[in-house]
Amino acid sequence: MSSPAPKQESLLLNLACNIAVPTFVLMKLSHEDRLGPVWSLILALSFPLGYGIYDYAVRKKANFFSIVGLCSVLLTGGLGLLKVDGIWFAVKEAAIPLCFGAAVLISAGTRRPLVRQLLWNEQVIDVQRVDAALEERGLRHEFDRLLKQASIGLALSFLLSAILNFSLARYLLKSPAGTPEFAVELGRMNGLSLPVIMVPSMIVTMFVFWRLMNGLTQLTGLPLDDIFRNAKKA
Repeated sequence: MSSPAPKQESLLLNLACNIAVPTFVLMKLSHEDRLGPVWSLILALSFPLGYGIYDYAVRKKANFFSIVGLCSVLLTGGLGLLKVDGIWFAVKEAAIPLCFGAAVLISAGTRRPLVRQLLWNEQVIDVQRVDAALEERGLRHEFDRLLKQASIGLALSFLLSAILNFSLARYLLKSPAGTPEFAVELGRMNGLSLPVIMVPSMIVTMFVFWRLMNGLTQLTGLPLDDIFRNAKKA
């Protein structure tokens, strides 16, 4: 009897807890006649932190991105409470995707490249069939080269995210840290992160995935319907 598939994460709940609610709290409750800058920041941070704990408890699965995201939330809260200059928030925002990009490039030369874990989802792709086709054609080496090219493309998407993160933070964070104005600016930055940062980065990532799939169909001789696990059921 096969084990049940892990419960899928709710995208709407993810966006609400990690972006929408924290942004609303920082922009609307940070004035002194409401919660104030410190308590509004603490409340805003509690949503992504609580969601991370909840998601782990429900799906029983931790991943690299969840851990780094949790560290990012804690670091943001620490910088806010220490009232450091906005430049350090910009550095922090850029450092996280840079670390991702570096990890992708370094792992490209190992037996378990991160790009395979990020873009090679066994719930979506029929990995066993693809591996069998590669072995039959003797094109495993070419597939490894394709993964390295995808690693470079994915690393470039993280570099783009780092540049956009830093630029957005430097453009918006003008007020002294710890003030209501700074909390509002921080909330505005979180709110704009989706269209300004995530959308361009996702476009690059999807292009990398398309190149990977296109190369895979050529190497294996399989149509996409056979590569994607659930394509025939759709």
